[in-house]
Amino acid sequence: MPKKTIQSVDVAGKRVLIRVDFNVPMEGSSITDDRRIQAALPTIRSVIDRGGKAILMSHLGRPEGTGHEAAYTLKPVAERLSEILGKPVAFPGQEPGDGATAAAVEQMSDGDVLLMENLRFAKGEKKGDAEFAERLASMGDAYCNDAFGTCHRADASMVALPRAMQGKPRAVGFLVEREIKFLSETLANPAHPFTVVLGGAKVSDKLPAIEHLLPKADSILVGGAMAYTFLAALGKSVGDSRVEKDHIPGAQRIIDQAANAHTDLHLPQDHVACTQFNASGDIEVFEETIPSGFMGLDIGPKTQTAYANVIRGSKTIVWNGPMGVFEMPPYRIGTQQVAQAIAEATDAGAVSIVGGGDSAAAVEKFGLADRMSHVSTGGGASLEMLEGKAFEALSQIDNA
Repeated sequence: MPKKTIQSVDVAGKRVLIRVDFNVPMEGSSITDDRRIQAALPTIRSVIDRGGKAILMSHLGRPEGTGHEAAYTLKPVAERLSEILGKPVAFPGQEPGDGATAAAVEQMSDGDVLLMENLRFAKGEKKGDAEFAERLASMGDAYCNDAFGTCHRADASMVALPRAMQGKPRAVGFLVEREIKFLSETLANPAHPFTVVLGGAKVSDKLPAIEHLLPKADSILVGGAMAYTFLAALGKSVGDSRVEKDHIPGAQRIIDQAANAHTDLHLPQDHVACTQFNASGDIEVFEETIPSGFMGLDIGPKTQTAYANVIRGSKTIVWNGPMGVFEMPPYRIGTQQVAQAIAEATDAGAVSIVGGGDSAAAVEKFGLADRMSHVSTGGGASLEMLEGKAFEALSQIDNA
């Protein structure tokens, strides 16, 4: 069921509590990447341009929940947001939900923006505390969820707060609306051929997503360290590569399910391997098997070509997880070739959905993000949505 969007809410003169994801990377007091701030701008501007009062809430890092911690203050975020918007952003600077925050909210005029201090300074946030949520709810006339990266959490600001505001408008922002469109609605009825590309270190992280997507997919391409658990399940020698032995039965189950579902499950044919987990050991390319003393750190040239060919022939592509240790130059080629092929397929009319986390970092690194249909802002949230899980945070939002 489509959710009510912030654009459909009459915000003029109203105090709109907007849950955003400003959990930006920091070095000291400096923001090193403001993409999460930029991503929230359409929703913020929609509210203030229509005469609403934007009251922003976010977490940053992992404070203890015992009060103010200087290392996790959102003050640098308030300053950066002020620069971007070209207007002051009020920042009470106290624990969120306290008297100082409430007083600052009361002083707001239509079109103003306020950012509360880090939600996780309050112990009630991570606990999903109803009393803390009630204090926040008293400051707002409407609620907007635009924090997709936290949608799979049951934090107070995500679940208890909109629950406390039942009867008042509860909507999603433009960012969450877009995530739902691609990660839920598009994948409910994908155009075929539908290809799923999965990589990363741990097969245990991806098994639920594979099992959910397998009946719908025409092809599943597996890379990264997780591929070696699948190869081990087939009795292949993988040398010193990472294998999750406890999940070999799960990998075997996927192999059997793919055969019964007539889904093409592709595993690496060759490997870029090294004697050490770095760029300075002995690096060699091996076909089929990897000898003892070597570990696979990227898919090999044959696999790169084979995977790229499948991707270019696809109409819907989902990608979550790199093909190798792309942060190290000798092992980035597999991930780069996959990203390039997805970009080319998108240029030709395919719908491409890139999961958050390392996959999103990879397409940014290779300068290909703008050529993807959608790059998710939430690593854990996007993976759980690919698993078909329902989010309690979204169930609190009014239907359109």
